Amino acid sequence: MSTTTRTPLITVLGSLNIDLVSYVSHHPLPGETLTSNSFAVSPGGKGANQAVACAKLSRPQATPTDRQHETAQVRMLGAVGADTYGETLLSNLSAHGVDVSGVTVKKDGKTGLAIIVVDEPTGQNRIILSPEANHALQPEHFAQGLPDPKPDLLIMQLEIPIPTVLQALRAAREAGVDVLLNPAPAVPLPDDAFQGLAHLVVNETEAAILGGVPEAELEAEAGLVAVGKRFLAKGVRSVIVTLGGRGVFYLNDKGESGLIPAEKAKVVDTTAAGDTFVGSYALEVVAAKASAAGAAGFDIAAAVKKSNKAAAKTVEKQGAQSSIPWRDEL
Repeated sequence: MSTTTRTPLITVLGSLNIDLVSYVSHHPLPGETLTSNSFAVSPGGKGANQAVACAKLSRPQATPTDRQHETAQVRMLGAVGADTYGETLLSNLSAHGVDVSGVTVKKDGKTGLAIIVVDEPTGQNRIILSPEANHALQPEHFAQGLPDPKPDLLIMQLEIPIPTVLQALRAAREAGVDVLLNPAPAVPLPDDAFQGLAHLVVNETEAAILGGVPEAELEAEAGLVAVGKRFLAKGVRSVIVTLGGRGVFYLNDKGESGLIPAEKAKVVDTTAAGDTFVGSYALEVVAAKASAAGAAGFDIAAAVKKSNKAAAKTVEKQGAQSSIPWRDEL
C-alpha cells in the first residue's frame, strides 16, 4: 500500500454479544426439553459480526493484523460489560484487526448475550437476545456528531436503542457520511430515517415490516420491485433484499435492478451469513469511493454477486465470526 494512498475507513456502530449456541436435531416444541448434540460459546452480535466480516474480508488470513495488506480500516463503536464476556469480545475483535478504542466498557453493566438454537438438519437458527450493555448507547452520545475520524462508510443495525440509531443517522447526514443500514431485528422506522440513506440491506421479513407490505407480496419479483421503489421514494439510494435460497434482489436510484441467484452451498449454520454479506458489500462500496471513478464507479451487481458468494461460504461452517471467510478464502 502506497504511503500516499489513504486506506478507506469503515465504522460499525452496533451490538456486541456473546453467543451461547446449542445445536439440536430439531427446534424444540412448546414444553419440550431437548438434549443438544453440541454447545459452543463464541463472540457475536450483529455489530461485532459485521465489523469482523469487514476486517476478515479486507485481509488475507496469513496477516490478519498487518495494516499493509488491508483494503480498509475497520473501527467498532459499542459497549460491553466489565466481565469475562466483554474481554473475550474485545480481544477477538482486536485479533482480527478491528480498532476497539470506540468500545465503552461499562463497569456497572453486563455484556449482551444471545441464546441461539441451531436446527442441524436445515442450519436454520432461532435467537433470543439480552441487550444488557448494548442499551447503554444513548442518543446523547452522538448529539455533537459522529466521533473522529469521520468514516467513509458508517454501518448500523437495530440491536442498539432505536433513538440512538436515529440520532447517529442525523449526525451522519449532517457530516456527509454515507450510511449502510441493516435494520435487524426489524421494527417500523420513521420516514426521515431513510432520507439520504446510501444503502439499505434487508431480508424478506425486514423488507415487509419496513415497507409496510405483506411478506407474501415479495415472493414475486414484481413485489420486490414495488417495495424497492417505496424505499427509493423515501430517499434511499440503493436497496438490497436478501432472499436466502432465492438469491438477492437489488434496485438503485440509477434505475439498475436485478435478481442474483443464490450460490450453491451445503448449509450447516446460517448464523452471520447476513452479516458477512453486509461486510463484503461495504468493502465494495468504500473501494469504489477510493478509486479514480469514485462512488459513481460503484458496480452494484458485481458487489451483490461477490457478497452473495462470501455469505454462501459462511453458511458452510458452524459459528458466527469464526465462520466468516478471509479475503483469500474467496
